[in-house]
Amino acid sequence: MSELLAPAGNIESLDAAIGEGADAVYLGLKSFNARLRTTNFAWNQFEAAVNAVHRQGKKIYVTLNTVCEEKETERLYRLLSYLERIGPDGLIVQDFGIIRMCQQFFPNLELHASTQMNVESANAANLLHNEGLSRVVVARELGLDEVKYIREHTKAEIEMFVHGALCVSESGLCLFSSYLGGKSANRGMCTQACRRYYTAEYPEGIKQGYYFSPCDMQLIEQIPELMQIGVDSFKIEGRMKSAEYVGSVVSAYRYVMDHWQEDKKGAIATGKRMLAGDFARTKTTYWYGFKDLKEGVDNAGQKILNPNQAGGTGIFLGTIANTKKAPDELIEELKKTQDPDQPVVHIQMATLKGGNYDPDPGDSIRLHKADDTGRMSHKIKSVEVEEDGKRWIDIPTTFHVGDSVYLLQIKSMSKRYGRVLPGDLSKYRRQPLDEQLPVLDLTPVEKNELAYFPEGIYVQVSTISDVFVAQALHPVRMLIELNDNTREDLINGKTVLPLSKKSICISLNPYCPAAIEESVKADLEKLIENGFTNFVVNNVAHLNMLKDKKVHMIAGPYLYTFNRWAASWLENQNLGAFIMPYENSRRNLEQTFDENVRSRVLVPVFAYPALFRMRFKMPEDYGFTYFSDKEGMEFKLASSNDGSVVMPELPFSILDKTDFLAQAGFKRFLIDFSNTIVTKSAIKDVSNSLFKKAVLPEVSRFNWKDGFYNPQQIEEYKASNERAALARQAMQKGSPASNRERFGQQKSRKNFGPKSGKKRSR
Repeated sequence: MSELLAPAGNIESLDAAIGEGADAVYLGLKSFNARLRTTNFAWNQFEAAVNAVHRQGKKIYVTLNTVCEEKETERLYRLLSYLERIGPDGLIVQDFGIIRMCQQFFPNLELHASTQMNVESANAANLLHNEGLSRVVVARELGLDEVKYIREHTKAEIEMFVHGALCVSESGLCLFSSYLGGKSANRGMCTQACRRYYTAEYPEGIKQGYYFSPCDMQLIEQIPELMQIGVDSFKIEGRMKSAEYVGSVVSAYRYVMDHWQEDKKGAIATGKRMLAGDFARTKTTYWYGFKDLKEGVDNAGQKILNPNQAGGTGIFLGTIANTKKAPDELIEELKKTQDPDQPVVHIQMATLKGGNYDPDPGDSIRLHKADDTGRMSHKIKSVEVEEDGKRWIDIPTTFHVGDSVYLLQIKSMSKRYGRVLPGDLSKYRRQPLDEQLPVLDLTPVEKNELAYFPEGIYVQVSTISDVFVAQALHPVRMLIELNDNTREDLINGKTVLPLSKKSICISLNPYCPAAIEESVKADLEKLIENGFTNFVVNNVAHLNMLKDKKVHMIAGPYLYTFNRWAASWLENQNLGAFIMPYENSRRNLEQTFDENVRSRVLVPVFAYPALFRMRFKMPEDYGFTYFSDKEGMEFKLASSNDGSVVMPELPFSILDKTDFLAQAGFKRFLIDFSNTIVTKSAIKDVSNSLFKKAVLPEVSRFNWKDGFYNPQQIEEYKASNERAALARQAMQKGSPASNRERFGQQKSRKNFGPKSGKKRSR
């Protein structure tokens, strides 16, 4: 029997999920999960939830589905140790470093590969299963036949999303939000760049729309077929949605799963009626219903995208027109009824304009800040109607005039559920301890080990013609993408290349779906027969395909190595060299790789990084190449038989920093012309910047200098400044408090001393 897995973004959603019959729930803690903007669970709430859910014979999974920087690995180690003591039924993970830590220290923790790990093939599922992961959450952009193929060719459990929001980008490969300010989707900070309003340059003039905002997935009609092929778990998206939403969706899928065998048509019809109150975006079945891969690539974009559909969730109620202070009696009433375990919500009154529905008390709404810096669900407590008909509703005080409001659920659809957690949480006191993470050293480089990976300039291109132009940079290695444009030349030798095969690295596409995994495997075998021995691998499926082959594998930028534990896991898959992820920072790069292993690293110093990688061609009416956001930042859109990509108009460049990098021990530099046409003028500009250390005009440094956006660090920085200000004030007054403040600051600093228990990766 398949499992019905529901989101629990907060305690109310947990109650709704269990109350409507979910077999399991998944939730996040306060860090290392891909929904940091939702409430998430405190330590005592989580411990109580595990106990309570288990008493009901249900399961509970914890999301640790983000990448971890090197400086965070000790905190991650402590969290894993804590989780082993509490005993959830599984951890949903993205970072290879978590796999490596659990293999060595916490083998009793059950691991599931997150959809962020970019698993869409049997080869990927099998490699991860052999590494100890019991389940894989397959990518959402797969069709029925592909899911069936994976199910038939792996022993790993298969979990898949069946309802809720979609990402326009291929799973785990979106860099757009990170590029806009370090708020990485791989770090749980996605600002949903796909939902934004863009201005496009059509031949006939300027047009605007939500060009990349996908519809929501709804596969309730496919549930019987998916159950028959043996999918182990059906996952509902929505940790940022209301409890009412969770309850209604769970009830609908529960009904179909329980009744389709006795009356398939009737059960589906009933389930769809139960979903009528899901006021989210237009629904799509996405990749379901296409007869073959080509039809999917050609038409999936039309099924998922609607430029005229606003990016927000729910029915548009309007924008905030006016605000005023909430009545004192309403504020007092709210204080009495607020859950003491939930964050305090301060309210104000607001009027809306531009919508066609007047919300009532008990309705659930969702508020979106105009600058896309925050979103929040809220249940309306009070409505004031003035004599002229103006309606005032209560909203959180963190939202202001111009912010958007959407309807999620009306009161008549709300239910009250029994509380899953006990009323008294005082006995649940366990938290992560101050444990020290044993030191891990990556394998020292042996003599002649990296002969295939020499120092110097590496250049990556997407076409064979670009190979000839890029030769002007005299690279020590040329990285040629294996794609629809280059495949014939590389496999059948149609064009005589101007360099030897040992000087070529075949760069593999980071998206490797089940529909093509056998053809990719066959292509790799032909390439090896033809004498190619160097491969840049970007998907765990590639590791399985090239296992036991006499080739050199370089971990590409999409096999994320943001910490040495992730690099160590890849080392144990026989990868000896690594390309730095595009969104990495200088500081984290140096912390991850000690000086004695920096010869293993190839650093991208120039690229037009793919911000969205989409598994489809754009719809026919998308007749534009260039578009811009409301800040005027420009981007490029390109489609091919392999899908579509969005790139920034301005390149990422640290070409002028190569001397500094070389002094630090990084002496291999990647100039990446992927998805672009290499011109002589571009070569001249790049060459001038590289050799004369001249800064290219109008370039992006991406996250190289500032690193990832980190709200915790910002709050700590603010708190530190406030403490320092108080200390200064106290000292100026000559108060005894000055010493207490100073001692308080000192006490808050943590010094864990020298580390011990050195471990080697091999």
